Amino acid sequence: MNEAALDRIVAFFESFSSRDLPLLGEFYDDDASFKDPFSEVRGLAPIRRIYAHMFEALHEPRFVVTSRMGQGNECWLAWEFRFRFRSWRPETPQVVRGASHLTLGADGRIRVHRDYWDAAEEVYEKLPLIGALMRWLKRQAAA
Repeated sequence: MNEAALDRIVAFFESFSSRDLPLLGEFYDDDASFKDPFSEVRGLAPIRRIYAHMFEALHEPRFVVTSRMGQGNECWLAWEFRFRFRSWRPETPQVVRGASHLTLGADGRIRVHRDYWDAAEEVYEKLPLIGALMRWLKRQAAA
């Protein structure tokens, strides 16, 4: 793993803001793929739209990388995603914990980005109505 490329990617994600959207091509390959619990897309323009939506829908979103590992052209980043909802309890800080598996090209840009996190626990359980259902389902599964 090119340690300089990993340092660059981590620094980008930890300081990422809406004004950095035009810079995504410096970090993602033009034909990169991205997948998380809500989306699966290929190409720089759809990836840019996902991040643009994040900045529109959430207040003060930011990533904090808590650990990282790299080998060959692959790396794992464990992170906390911190934000506040704009339309529901905007005064309450939220944290989603997850990990990203990244595959880099020879130029150090991201070719494959896959996020792993539990949407049920980290988002749905916090929402009114659906949250009560999700917590009930969780209790039933654990019984």
